[in-house]
Parts: sequence; C-alpha cells; structure tokens
Amino acid sequence: MPDLTLCSLIDALTFWQAGFHNVTASYGVSGFTPDHLAAFSSHGTRRVLIAYDRDAAGDKAAITLAEQLIGLGIECYRIELPKGMDANEYALKVTPAAKSLGILIRKAAWMVQGAGPLAIPEPQSAPDPQPASVSAPSTTLAASPVVVPAAATIAADVKEDEVVFIFAERRYRVRGLPKNLSPETLKVNLLVATGDVFHVDSLDLYSAKGRGHYLQQAAKELNVREDLIKHDLGRILLKLEALQDERIKAATTTAPVVPAMNEAERSAALAMLRAPGLLDKIVADFDACGLVGERTNKLVGYLAAVSRKLERPLAIVVQSSSAAGKSSLMDAVLAMMPQEERIKYSAMTGQSLFYMGETNLQHKILAIVEEEGASRASYAVKLLQSEGELTIASTGKDANSGNLITQEYRVTGPVMIFLTTTAIEIDEELMNRCIVLTVDEGRAQTEAIHGLQRQRRTLAGLMAKQSKEAVLTLHRNAQRLLKPVAVVNPYADQLTFLSDKTRTRRDHEKYLTLIDTIALLHQHQREVKVARGEGGEQIDYIEVSLADIEQANRLTHEVLGRSLDELPPQMRRLLTLVAEMVMAAVSECGEALARKSIRFSRKDVRDKTGWGDTQLKIHLGRLAELEYLLVHRAERGQGYVYELLYDGDGSTAPHLVGLLDAGALQGYDKRRSGAEPARSASGRHVVGGWPGGGRAPSLATTPIAARAGANDDASETENAHPAVNGHAPVVAVTAGRS
Repeated sequence: MPDLTLCSLIDALTFWQAGFHNVTASYGVSGFTPDHLAAFSSHGTRRVLIAYDRDAAGDKAAITLAEQLIGLGIECYRIELPKGMDANEYALKVTPAAKSLGILIRKAAWMVQGAGPLAIPEPQSAPDPQPASVSAPSTTLAASPVVVPAAATIAADVKEDEVVFIFAERRYRVRGLPKNLSPETLKVNLLVATGDVFHVDSLDLYSAKGRGHYLQQAAKELNVREDLIKHDLGRILLKLEALQDERIKAATTTAPVVPAMNEAERSAALAMLRAPGLLDKIVADFDACGLVGERTNKLVGYLAAVSRKLERPLAIVVQSSSAAGKSSLMDAVLAMMPQEERIKYSAMTGQSLFYMGETNLQHKILAIVEEEGASRASYAVKLLQSEGELTIASTGKDANSGNLITQEYRVTGPVMIFLTTTAIEIDEELMNRCIVLTVDEGRAQTEAIHGLQRQRRTLAGLMAKQSKEAVLTLHRNAQRLLKPVAVVNPYADQLTFLSDKTRTRRDHEKYLTLIDTIALLHQHQREVKVARGEGGEQIDYIEVSLADIEQANRLTHEVLGRSLDELPPQMRRLLTLVAEMVMAAVSECGEALARKSIRFSRKDVRDKTGWGDTQLKIHLGRLAELEYLLVHRAERGQGYVYELLYDGDGSTAPHLVGLLDAGALQGYDKRRSGAEPARSASGRHVVGGWPGGGRAPSLATTPIAARAGANDDASETENAHPAVNGHAPVVAVTAGRS
C-alpha cells in the first residue's frame, strides 16, 4: 500500500464507495495516532494524500500532519476540495463521484515541509455549490479555487530541437516536439538520466499505457521510486502542451517579415513606377536578369502577377515541351515579386488548399511548378480562381468533449494562380480560366539562349550577375508600393469583343482585367480620384487611359488569339513548318505539280524540323484527326505517309477578331458617355480568324478521292493511324498512282 488517502470516517467511506480502496480514517483533525504510524510502517506506505475538510481547522491540521509525516520520510499531498466542503459533500454534489474524486486525487498539491501550499490567510466565504448534474464536474472544478500547477512555472531549457528539464538530480531531455502538429498527439523521444545512468525511449505522452511502461523501466534503471518519475512526467506533459500550443499558433498566425525600405530604395522604386515607358523598362530588366526573347510572355506574366492586387486576378499556364524554358519564365517573374506575396510548391495534395488558413492566400501568388503535381488539387485550384474562395466541411474532435463534430474550413482570395505544364492539350476547364502562354521553341530563340549561356562565362556576364540582385530588389520594392486601388474604365461601354463562342465570356473578362492591370501598374502616374458611395463612404479610384487599352490590345491579339485557335500553339507551329516543307517541294518540282501529290513521312518532318519523334507522333496524329493531314499507306504497305490538306498561307501572326482599336476612342468624351452618335461596333474591318485558324471551306465540297490525288486506296487507309512506326521514302513526288 505505497499510496494512501487519509480523511475522516464518513469521507473515508465515500472514497471507498467510489472505488478508491487505499484509504483510512483519522479520528477528527487531531485524531492521528501512533497506531496510524505503525500501520503505515507495516504496509510500506510512501505517500499520503490528506483529504481533511477545506476549512481553517482542516488546513491547519493538514499542515501539522504533513510536517510530522515528512519528517518520517513519507511524502504528503493535499487533496484540495472547494473551500468549506468535505469529500462526502463534494461527492454528493459533483457526480459521478468516481470521476470527480479521481480528478481531485490526480491534482493533489505537493506539500513541502514547514510551508505547505495551503499556508494561506483566513478562508473567505465559500461559493454556492453547483447542483448535482451529470455534466457538472467540469463546470464545478473550473469554478472552484483548486490550485493547478501552471505550465509557465515549470522550468525548462527550450532549444530549437530539444527541451531539457531538471528535477532534483534527474535530468530529462525531450526531442521530436516540432513534429507534433496536431494538439491530439504528443509523441516524443524522452531521455531521463541521473549521473551516468539513463533510460531513453519514444512514447506518446497522451497514452497512459506508454507512460506506465516508461516510468516502470525508468524507475528500474535509475533505482528510484516510480511515483517520482510519474510526478515528473506530469510536469513535463503540462510544459510540453504549452510549448506545442505556442508552436501551432505561431505556425498559423505568423506573417512573413516584410523587409523595410530606406528612403533611397523607396525613391528609386517610385522613380521606376513613374517613369515613361514602364512596360519597356520591365522587358529590359528581364533581359538584364537573363531571360532573352519572349517579350509578350514576360509582359503578360509580369502583369498577371500584378493583378493579384485586383479583386479578380488573372491566372497563367505556361505550356511547352520539356526543357524549353517554362520554369525559367515562371522563376523570372516570381523573382521580381516580393517574397512575402508569393507561395511556390512543387506539388499539392487533393485537399491541401482547403487548410491553407482563411487569409493566407489573399492578394498573393500561388505558383505550382508542374500542373501535373497539382492534378489532385485541380478542382480546388479551378474553384479558387473562378469563385475567389474555398469552403469545406470536415469532421474533427471537439477539444473539450472529444466527440466528433463538423468543422468548417474557409480559404478566401483573391489569389493569382501560376502553373506550368508539358501537356500538349490542356484541360479545357483549366484553359477557360487561365491565359495560356507558350514558350518559343524556335531555332532563333534556341540560338539566343545559347548565346546568353556563353555570355555568362565572360567578364561581362559576371558583372551582369552582380547587378541582377539590384534589379530584382528594385522591382520587389516597386511591387510593395502598389496598392489594391479600384480601377474605373471610362471606355468600357465602347469596347467590343468576339462573341461567336461561349468561352469568350471568360476571355472577355480576361481582356478587361488585363486593361485594369496595366492601369493599376501605372497608378503612380495617375490622379487618384474620389467618389462617394450611397452610404457616404469614400471610394478612391484611378482611371484607365487610351494607352492602357492600346497596350492590352497588342497583348490580347497574341495570347487570346492563340487560345481561341482549335490547335495548341506548338501544333500550329508544326503545321506551319509542314506547309512550308510541302510548298518548297512544289516549288522545286514546278508549278505543274499539285500540292496534293506530295507525300511525306514522319522521318521527313523530323529531319526538317529537328523535333523529337515522340512529340511528332502525338502532334501529327492530332492533326490527322482534325483533318489537317490525310494518312496513306506507304509503298508496299510498310508504314504511313501523310498528305497536307491544310491550305493556309503559313502566317503565324495571331489576331483576335472584334477588338476595338484604341484610335477609335480618341474623340470619346468620358465625362458624357453616350452623348455622341452611335458608332460602328469595331474600329477595324471584321476579317476571318487569324490566318490558318481553320480548314479552308473548299475542302468541305472537295471529293475525298480528288484530295487524295489519283490514289484510289482511300478506303484502305480510312482506319490508318499515324502513330504506327515505320518509315517511308523521303518526300515523294508522284504523277499518277503512288
């Protein structure tokens, strides 16, 4: 009987009835006799919990008895009942008694010889006890003046990777606390040592079984009593809980540190934002930082990043084949944005976005290196872009009761999405929401990149590298000076846009947002105007200029003109190269030879373009499916050759039909909208889609046999697929049956 509870006779029966059988009775506050001491000695009692009444007499008697027992080597603890109550009265009022008394026993206060924790002045009047109730224990205990050891009073040496406690001659070292990101677990590696003797093990401090096994082994190794280790573990648990709460709170609430700008840096950033030709300056700085060519891609990527300040930002997908430079474009744009306003991931799990924190993404850039890495989170990415927020209902445990409850998590935008992909065909839902940028994979761009790589090895390249950080710092500071001010477009009701496809509803919004973004970037060159809302609130705004619309039109013709084409840009590029190859063959053989007589194999295209075979197999197969090419069996039935059905002029300059020229708005009075006579819907003549945007109408009425030349084997090749391996002779010129 190492542990024993000592109280009055009725209180002792109360403990016994509640299931605590290590209990004995004292005959009043002065009724502790030598017989009790003899019984303690014979049963090996090492610890006594004194449960005298919580009044002046009981407190005084407890201190006197504790001094006597501690002098005999017996540890003493005081069961701290609410003031003015005894154990029997408390058990009757706070039910169930087994639970309420058990809590008091576990929270008993350690009494020190000569000055116990209950050495207090005259007791005050006791509060009214709570009525009996099943749910009353937690409420009553919280309201009662029970002294609970505070974690803040437990001394600990807290380091980055470990926490050290010292209790008397026992030293405890805790590792692994930072890995516990949930308040429901506390798995640590715990070492206890006394001199050269130690015990170490990994355990979950929230597991009673784990704690019990640990204290048994530790007490055996250190040759100390188990109750000492148990008491130490309790104090360690309280302190670690407090440290864990601090870490979790810091991880969810700490905002990134924003570097302070000095006056010189601020003046330089303002000078850049106020300088004429700001967009040209941005392109030049990209070149200085090592990104050559790609003028439109650089500008659109930069402007999209700026749009994070708007209520509905743009989204970007950079598409290219592997090693073409899509990641370089993303990195170059992100490098010019402040670190605290961009978040970059290599991959994301399905529900990771839903738990990002409600405001952690507001007015920031969310960059994902490869769209495939976010495939499981694609639904959340699309929803965040179109709706501006995410909500999810999830089950979790209530911190107080432990019951499962439904918890709602919410993430609010606006947020700018930045993705890259090597996919030839992008998911239509994603493409509708994003502006697709295609990296230039032409030979001229490759040669420019090679030249830059060689230049980096020179002295001039070394000097440019030294100045690169200054350029990036200038742009980051300039971005910090941009404010999310409202943008008003006084020409909005005069603008026009293509309307022959449903998806242009979203493309039109991208066009208008691009105009707003250009105006927002130039906010330090514009007058900030003030308007009053219906409630009298002040609204600050800037206005779009004609120059903003002109710049946006130039970019929109290229980026949206390509996205509305039924062919991806790289596939359109290949079709143009194939058309040039066929036309060159026709020129060599004379005008008398019809273009439909030309046959070419995949190897011919590979030799002409230098593209990879796998890439060509996919592109040529898709072009055949869309009837830009016709597939024929090669000679002797080995492999396949192609016939070009596309009769475009080979131009690759994209153009978006329906945009109003900024010049048509020169005479528009923005202060008297609608005062002038009605004007035409567009300032430019309506023409067809950008050259080569579709198959020529004549093909619809041209017999298949005629398009196949004199070859009558069309029925044999109707099911042929260009993905089958095999090579045909080089460009074959036929004058009759092939």
